Amino acid sequence: MANIKSAKKRILVIETKTLKNKIIRSKVKTLVKKVDAAVAAGDKDLAVKCLKDATVAIDKAAAKGVYHKNTAARKVSRLQLAVNGIA
Repeated sequence: MANIKSAKKRILVIETKTLKNKIIRSKVKTLVKKVDAAVAAGDKDLAVKCLKDATVAIDKAAAKGVYHKNTAARKVSRLQLAVNGIA
């Protein structure tokens, strides 16, 4: 445990940021699962709608620094490929 006041404050700040990042990652994972479920069901309209929501969430997460920009681009690309693969 830290003894210096500024180090104690940093620990609190890091805990807060970690919790925020965890919430954002969880939301992104949930939206990605919705897209995957729609693709598995073969529902193109629902998949496109869910893809839009997921893409917005992933881009916001990347803008906030939760995901690296290339990671976000990879996630969006894979989702787009899955949705486009629906016949």
